Amino acid sequence: MADSLRRLSKNETCRILQEKLERWYKDYHINTCDRNLNQCCEMMELSAMIQGQLFTIFRQTAREGGHYAGVETIKSRFLPWLGTCLSSPVSERPFETSFSQESYEKERQLKELANSRNHEIQQLERELNSTHLQLSLVQQDLAEAQLALEDTKTKSATTLLAAEDEIVKLKADLKASQAKEECALRDLEELNDFKRQVQMLKDEIAILGAQKSVLQSRLARSRSPSPRSVRSRSPSPLPVKSISPSRARLTNLSRHARLVERFRDIYAQERLDAQTLLRSYIDDLETVQRIIYVAAVESFHAAKKAFRQFKMRVRTILSRSFSGPESMEDAVMDYIIRQEDLYDVQSSVSEVIQAMNIHPRISFPPEVDFIMISSLIRELCRVAFSMQTLDPPLDVSFATEGELFNEYKYRRSYDSEFTAPLVAYHVWPALMENDSVIVKGEAVTRRGALWSHRSRSRSRGRSQSRSRSSSPLCHGAGHSRHLPSRSRSPSPLRSGSPSKWAYSF
Repeated sequence: MADSLRRLSKNETCRILQEKLERWYKDYHINTCDRNLNQCCEMMELSAMIQGQLFTIFRQTAREGGHYAGVETIKSRFLPWLGTCLSSPVSERPFETSFSQESYEKERQLKELANSRNHEIQQLERELNSTHLQLSLVQQDLAEAQLALEDTKTKSATTLLAAEDEIVKLKADLKASQAKEECALRDLEELNDFKRQVQMLKDEIAILGAQKSVLQSRLARSRSPSPRSVRSRSPSPLPVKSISPSRARLTNLSRHARLVERFRDIYAQERLDAQTLLRSYIDDLETVQRIIYVAAVESFHAAKKAFRQFKMRVRTILSRSFSGPESMEDAVMDYIIRQEDLYDVQSSVSEVIQAMNIHPRISFPPEVDFIMISSLIRELCRVAFSMQTLDPPLDVSFATEGELFNEYKYRRSYDSEFTAPLVAYHVWPALMENDSVIVKGEAVTRRGALWSHRSRSRSRGRSQSRSRSSSPLCHGAGHSRHLPSRSRSPSPLRSGSPSKWAYSF
């Protein structure tokens, strides 16, 4: 419709019609009759063209408006105009007849549309009434539901108050029971303390009884009247005395449990602290774990060596004046257990560090000194020394790199290849009691472990001489150390115990 209107507005037919009308008006009295008729026919043709275009626009506009748009305008203006055209003279009837038919058809369609619209309105009114009825029913149900909800809220509030009262009572009962339990635990701890004190007193009584028997025997010998009486008394057998158990046997189980637990604590705490300290200087985790494993094994070796020497000195001292119902070995062990503070642990730490400096299986940067982990070595030496006083003593297991992985002795570390059968290197030794595993160690398994072990040994063999600069820790200690070059030859300190090197070959 807009395109037709645009074309009509841009068409010059209306302007030409106006110009022709003005010109005809001026020349009407001058022109002949034929000339005036011709001018009138031209005007009618031009107006018919304009009317045809206007009717086209009228139909398009009415179609775009839909069924109900423009009805009032058609009734008030267009239909009266059509009636006027129909009552005009007969000469204009053919043109007007077509418009009357179209108007009749339009009026019929309008009536049909009005009827359908009225029917739809009635239908909508009936639906609206039914909806209003349903809405009233829903509102009634909602009111009933609200009443039920209020009733439920009232009941639940009452139940909640009762439940809160019960909770308060239960909390009071719980506090009372906890107080009773704490009292019972305190009583139990006091009872255990009393039991331990009683056991210690019994041990002391047994030891004092043994010492009393020794002193009585010495006193009897000192009161002998003459050498003859001594000679006559010497062939006769000594009277049999009741032999009380030694302190070592009485406290063996408790010391065993305490030392095993301490070994586990060292693995869980001191080992990780040493590993973190070394990782700040060494990026390779494998090297750090190898250093800690060698430190643990060497600490046990140094502690066992120090224990043997300490035991020999004690036996030499006691043999000069020992006499009593208990054996010499029990007396020696009792003395070592009582005097463990006399163990020179610093000497063992120095020996371990010296052994690590010439160990062929570990490497380290020149700015790092093994004295950094002396606290770990010191704790391991103390625990290993105390483990030698047990019956039977505890020791770390024998191990070699590239050996077949033993699930009975070790567990795999998190970065291991769990399908690999060979041990690449050990992280922590297993604790053994004869042939029984007390605490499992830790190992790393990888495929090709034996080949990598040989290549590592070959590469270290080519770099035998390596200088070590003193570490900042050594300067802080007040001295600097110049360590000898590494070699595969065993240290003179270890010439007496070649079995300590078996795990590294």
